[in-house]
Amino acid sequence: MPTIGVKRDLLFKALGKTYSEDEFQNLCFQFGLELDDVTTEKQMITKEQGSEQSIGASEEIIYKIDIPANRYDLLSLEGLVTGLLVFLNKISVPSYKAIRPKVAEKLVMTKECLKIREHVVAAVLRDITFTQDSYNSFIDLQDKLHQTIGRKRSIVSIGTHDLDTIKGPFLYDARPPSAIRFKPLNQNKEYTGEEIMELYAHHAQLKQYLPIIKDSPVYPVIYDSNGIVLSLPPIINGDHSKITVNTKNVFIECTATDLNKARIAVDTIVCAFSVYCSKKYTAEIVEVVYPDNQTFNCPELKYRTEEIDSEKAINYIGIKKTPEEVALLLSKMSLEATVKNKNKITIEIPPTRRDVLHSCDIYEDVAIAHGYNNIEKIFPQVATIAAEFALNKLSDQLREELACAGFTEALTFSLCSRDDISEKLGHKIEDIPAVHISNPKTLEFQVARTTLLPGLLKTIASNKKMSLPLKLFEISDIVLLDSTAEVGARNKRHLCAVYYNKSGGFEIIHGVLDRIMQVLEVPCSADKTNNGYYLRAADDPTFFPQRYAEVVYNGKVIGKMGILHPDVLTKFELNLPCSALEIDIEPFV
Repeated sequence: MPTIGVKRDLLFKALGKTYSEDEFQNLCFQFGLELDDVTTEKQMITKEQGSEQSIGASEEIIYKIDIPANRYDLLSLEGLVTGLLVFLNKISVPSYKAIRPKVAEKLVMTKECLKIREHVVAAVLRDITFTQDSYNSFIDLQDKLHQTIGRKRSIVSIGTHDLDTIKGPFLYDARPPSAIRFKPLNQNKEYTGEEIMELYAHHAQLKQYLPIIKDSPVYPVIYDSNGIVLSLPPIINGDHSKITVNTKNVFIECTATDLNKARIAVDTIVCAFSVYCSKKYTAEIVEVVYPDNQTFNCPELKYRTEEIDSEKAINYIGIKKTPEEVALLLSKMSLEATVKNKNKITIEIPPTRRDVLHSCDIYEDVAIAHGYNNIEKIFPQVATIAAEFALNKLSDQLREELACAGFTEALTFSLCSRDDISEKLGHKIEDIPAVHISNPKTLEFQVARTTLLPGLLKTIASNKKMSLPLKLFEISDIVLLDSTAEVGARNKRHLCAVYYNKSGGFEIIHGVLDRIMQVLEVPCSADKTNNGYYLRAADDPTFFPQRYAEVVYNGKVIGKMGILHPDVLTKFELNLPCSALEIDIEPFV
């Protein structure tokens, strides 16, 4: 959840009422938010940068509020205030409009941009009046959008400029770094694209964005008609067109790799801050021309309608309301609703509510507006008795038994490298039914584990300095490919135990198996029939030859046990013998 910090006095002034801390916390809860913390600017700076940096900081009270991850419209004071005022029935739902001036600004995109950031949208906020607080909020909202929907500027990057200092039509181009030269924001000399990368290589905030374009042969850049650089997205804006408190006309450009998210970002900004324009809730259209000569008008500020069944909505939530009352509840959540044809309700979804994707999102807003605490608690009409999931209950019981046997439980990563489940264990990755991650973040997390053994061996390798013997176990899920499953894979609950000491310890791990079967009341099948369990000699490159056996239960192989092969131990950086047991416990449920 993103968190925004708003000045308490400024917030209460905008809401037209002073609340106690408990009253405001209750209001946030009713609206589906959470008051996370009450602090001051001085305390925040002290916590993040130290007491020396907090000298001169304000002691004004700041409310830190948790915002749902999909409610981009609430990421600023302006959006939050509008939402709360509508919720409190103090104002009607604003009507946002994209207006076309006599001569619209134009932004032309070249085909070179398709190599790096292939989408761009824009808008103009005309005759806007900033105060220092609203200016700060404007900058903060851009940063919040960069971090959330923009995924740290990798998907969406926003630039805002003083329109009176530049002249259209504007050009969105991509050029070699050496061919780009301009004065970055708050700098006093010009730099090339390459020099900018060096300049911000150690910058506390901007260094994290450099890798997005650093290795590209061309960098995206936006010019005005006089050749002045507006910005080098997604890194830095130009100093020439920077906005200030005195800016009256704001040109907003947004480059992106995802067109829909770029439109959401621009719509969010213009809807929140058009309240300060001379024509409230309006934004000017900019003509965006793509390389194929297609022209788009931005922002769209589109409204759309959805229809729901009132009876279905209240049945889902568990409340009793008439269709008219449901429509009123939706209007409190900035969703204008009207009743038509008995139970049918038509909802007009504004450009601020891009989180509404499905009817269930509308049902959720009905529940929020009604109040979760106001939903009557009732007993189910069918008599049922709650019970723990059988597999989890068995897992907990086995954990207790293994702990009593002197083994320590470990909890290892569900993802691992391909080598961990294949090459290090003496197998080929092609022969293993593993679920592969399509875009792994690191080499350590490439596949979902198909066995618990590598995780425990890594844990031992990290704790070799501990006194011997090391006795570890884990009871967790593994993941296997399964074409018959709905998602193409299935989980299986495994138990794995390892014994690491100066001697192999096969008898120790064998004793663990026998104890598990004893508590499960599974008899040992001396004649190796389908009644009970028994061990069957086999070969596996993971284990030492003739020191490996399969565990057979009711005629099916459910696991394996033995002494690990020296090659396996070496690959996991272990230098003492180790025996292991791993079985599937689902057949015992």
